[in-house]
Amino acid sequence: MTADTFLLYGTPAVEVEPVRLRAGALAADFVNGNLRNIRHGGIEVLRAIAYIVRDRDWGTYEPAITDLTVDQDADTFSVSYSASCVGPAGSRLDFRATIKGSADGQLAFDVSALPESDFETNRCGFCILHPIAGLAGSPVTVEHTDGRVMETKLPHLIDPWQPFKDLRAITHEVRPGVTAECRMEGDAFEMEDQRNWTDASYKTYVRPLALPWPYVLPAGETLRQTISLRISGDMKAPAAAAAAEPVRVELGEAGPALPDIGVIVYPDEVDATLANLPMLSTLGPQQLMFHYDPTRGHGLDALQSYARLSAYPAETTLECVVSGTGDLDAELSGVAGMVRQAGLKLSAIAVSPSVDRQSTPPGSAWPQCPPLEDVYAAARRAFPNIRLGGGMFSYFTELNRKRVPAGLLDFVTHCTCPIVHAADDLSVMQSLEALPFITASVRVIFGAKPYRVGPSTIAMRQNPYGGATKANPHGQRIAMADRDPRHAGLFAAAWTIGYAARVAPAGLEMLTLSSFTGPFGVLATSGEPVEEGTPRPIFHAVKGLCELAGHRHVAASTTDEARLAAVAARSPSGKTILWLANLTASDVPVDISGLDRRQLVMTPYAITRIG
Repeated sequence: MTADTFLLYGTPAVEVEPVRLRAGALAADFVNGNLRNIRHGGIEVLRAIAYIVRDRDWGTYEPAITDLTVDQDADTFSVSYSASCVGPAGSRLDFRATIKGSADGQLAFDVSALPESDFETNRCGFCILHPIAGLAGSPVTVEHTDGRVMETKLPHLIDPWQPFKDLRAITHEVRPGVTAECRMEGDAFEMEDQRNWTDASYKTYVRPLALPWPYVLPAGETLRQTISLRISGDMKAPAAAAAAEPVRVELGEAGPALPDIGVIVYPDEVDATLANLPMLSTLGPQQLMFHYDPTRGHGLDALQSYARLSAYPAETTLECVVSGTGDLDAELSGVAGMVRQAGLKLSAIAVSPSVDRQSTPPGSAWPQCPPLEDVYAAARRAFPNIRLGGGMFSYFTELNRKRVPAGLLDFVTHCTCPIVHAADDLSVMQSLEALPFITASVRVIFGAKPYRVGPSTIAMRQNPYGGATKANPHGQRIAMADRDPRHAGLFAAAWTIGYAARVAPAGLEMLTLSSFTGPFGVLATSGEPVEEGTPRPIFHAVKGLCELAGHRHVAASTTDEARLAAVAARSPSGKTILWLANLTASDVPVDISGLDRRQLVMTPYAITRIG
């Protein structure tokens, strides 16, 4: 592996190249036993058909694949393989898979699974992903397990619960005159709106969430499921666009100011932050967030350590987890007393009960939690002279399902994470597609209430869906991991600019996409092939966003948002500052001929190549 690979991805490991399957106008990528990017005539029909086995913490097993055979000609393709998953205490699940596709638009994926011993799982079966681009809010035909057929629509705003249950088939229009029916056999399926988790898809999955989990697959009992895709109508494929066609950048009108940029600091990172104060000044965040969690032993010493950062001139927000196990006034006035004793000057405090960091899936009982009205009232009494925020310190999913009484707050907040369900490079970049739907949904729910997003990083800082995040000591691409190697590479810089571009129209008050030091930080840590404390590529992206904060947002779009992201701002001098990010693994030619170069400032890191 080359040094360039580490520069791009923060790891020498590269992803396995997909096997391209094609039968006439039907095409798909075969990756690690599953299908991605299923297209007809170059148009995406399904984002994925995947056979997924999850553990009790919703982590995904990586099956060991053997006996792989791939055959294809001009009109057909077929794939077959065996696979196995090994669980705790040596439990084992074996399965046999076959995939067949043909030029007449037929595709079938069949799996028979056989547990060698009792096998515990939270989910075992197919997941089908419908893309959101071009499909959000569009008409679909749904067939239920009891034979009922209904004409309906996919959700446009993000549905907190399952839009469809007891599914047998779902049909949508691929392009005028062409439809695709996806049929599921072998169990009852239901759909969830994965945009809740920033996945760019609607996911149809096996085994209703209302049923208990984890559950046990009994030894020796075969479990068979089949997914069939049937594309019908005008099967003549449209002419394909030229792959090398430049992506055109277009600018529109100037609007509200771009948000403050924050970085989060944890108690064990204060010393490293103090040692790099000149670098923090160079980065230039307008806001420092201080994480405070009494359930993890944080107390006066943590607040005193944060007070040592007063040398850096910034607004400060305390992200305060509320244990909620006793008297709320006593708990929060106790925090306020320690803040005063520590000499910590705060501009704002955001509070959220500890139990709300864990997800409450559909069909589950809500955990014991003090009424949020009481939590916010106690916080207001304890901190009467600073701004009060609330929402979720986990993800939009939890905010969408438990809609806080925002009338009692000065701002609402939530985080996101792109590796809840998948951690491959494509899925992480595609997660940016969901962000405008998240911010639009928040605006519909909470109106013009000031709105903050973050800390939101590629790696998962806490796991609402299981006991813990996944350790990642070898720097792999792992879902729900507490560290992600790409954070150290150009990949994270591009993702960060792409993120800012997607949420810019929402008029956020504050956006936090990193810490300053540590695994989520903008500076290199020990173990990287550069000196500790050296700016990572994400440093330059965050610094650029810091410099745009407060400038008027200029509407920016590209003719291929999946390949190129753009964020622009109007400076007080009237110059337009433009940042571009390549979101792909290939070079992307860019056309800016329609822009007024005399009024345009292009940054040195404007075009980031990922691959």
